[in-house]
Amino acid sequence: MSSTDEKKFEGVVSEEPVLTASSSSDNGRAELGVSTNGEQPTVDPVFEKATLRKVDYWLVGFYSIVYIFRVIDSANYSNAAIINLEAGTGIKAELNLNASQWAWTLSIFSYSYLIFEPSNTLLLKIFRPSRWMFVLIFFWGAAACSSAAAQNFSGMMGARFAIGAAEAGFYPAVLYHMAFWYKPQELPNRIALFYSVGQLSSALSGLLAYAVSFMDGLQGISGWRWLFIIEGLPAIVLAFIALFWLPDYPETAYFLNDKERAFLASRLDKRAPASWGKSWDLEALKKLFSDPTFYTFSVYWIGHGIGGFGIGYALPTVIYQLGFTSTTNSQLMNIPPYVATFLFLNTLGYLLQRNIIRPWTTAVGIAVTIIICYIILFTVSNSVVKYIFLIVAVSCAGSAYPVIWPERMRALEGSVSSGVGIGFTNAMAQFSGIAGPRIYSTVFGPSYHVSYGICLIFLVVDIIALLLSWFFVHRKDKRVAALLEQ
Repeated sequence: MSSTDEKKFEGVVSEEPVLTASSSSDNGRAELGVSTNGEQPTVDPVFEKATLRKVDYWLVGFYSIVYIFRVIDSANYSNAAIINLEAGTGIKAELNLNASQWAWTLSIFSYSYLIFEPSNTLLLKIFRPSRWMFVLIFFWGAAACSSAAAQNFSGMMGARFAIGAAEAGFYPAVLYHMAFWYKPQELPNRIALFYSVGQLSSALSGLLAYAVSFMDGLQGISGWRWLFIIEGLPAIVLAFIALFWLPDYPETAYFLNDKERAFLASRLDKRAPASWGKSWDLEALKKLFSDPTFYTFSVYWIGHGIGGFGIGYALPTVIYQLGFTSTTNSQLMNIPPYVATFLFLNTLGYLLQRNIIRPWTTAVGIAVTIIICYIILFTVSNSVVKYIFLIVAVSCAGSAYPVIWPERMRALEGSVSSGVGIGFTNAMAQFSGIAGPRIYSTVFGPSYHVSYGICLIFLVVDIIALLLSWFFVHRKDKRVAALLEQ
């Protein structure tokens, strides 16, 4: 985009929908869905709702479908640990993996996330969302299918690292892409829906693993190998849909008319990322790294990732070792925790969107609830009671990040800061994948007292970092309000 175009768009990106030169008149504003009552223009709510609904279908809808297969891909590796275990054709037996090697094949996935995630969001801006999403989705699908051909520990390590490298950019890039289209206050229910569909797909992964376990030996291929093949193929198809039909930015969206494009291009705050913004800005990065919220949010993401999310990496094994089910039925018993997450998170998204509850207090309440669950899991021996509180803990753990993401994104300014900040913050969650398989190693089962104790410590750190982030964001809001009043 030329410098002239950049200046033109800088002029329209503001809190109020000043859309084009012709829209300065009442007739022009009415034509663009904006009416004037006195000095402050107001948006026609019917026009705005209809326009955003179109965006929701193409952005939230498509990304939610892709996320189903992304989560199935990552979640099913844990399910693969117990597929056809009794038959002797399980993944650990066929690849001769000991407990330590299995933990490494789980966590190498997260190492590649840590390496590639912070920069991938900026690559979305450099190459355009549709092109970059094609690259990510296609290569993780191909790598997932390739993991079915692994014959030993090193082969699976290579395949898992490749999958992580491709998948690393997807989730933060989706949030970054949404920031080009939506206001922060419009994000809670959309992020909740997108993320909760992913959590629901964790339940579907258990159902898929259960079904695939009956394919063991079909065409001479083990059940766990069929699992990786089946979960990788849909991603390859979805990659081409992203390449040809995923909209990049409001200004260029093919499914919108001129009026809708102009409206969406002008409605966001001037601090929000924009298509014409720089792809690299050293001063913006210096400002980002000098902001205390950069560090407090990072600590929160690490604390919750290990303390709350860690159990997800070993949930099938933890449920199996409760001792009241077979490996096949354990796959089915993985479904209720993630169905509960889907229902709980969408309820929270609905309440947050209508300001019935607040994100900060909700996030603190979630962390406290998980702590209570872990204390009960630590002290109670009844398997049924443990299973019930595992459901509660998993549903709370899966809801924490989406609740606080809009506040994290609101604390970022501009295209470069938003891209790096979102990518780096989400990368901190990957410590859960590094620490989780080790904290919940089978050597601590079946009681997992040590595991729950370690997680309790991280959850306390989680709450402290959350409260500090709340303080710094509130202080920044007061400063911005004071400047606007001058």
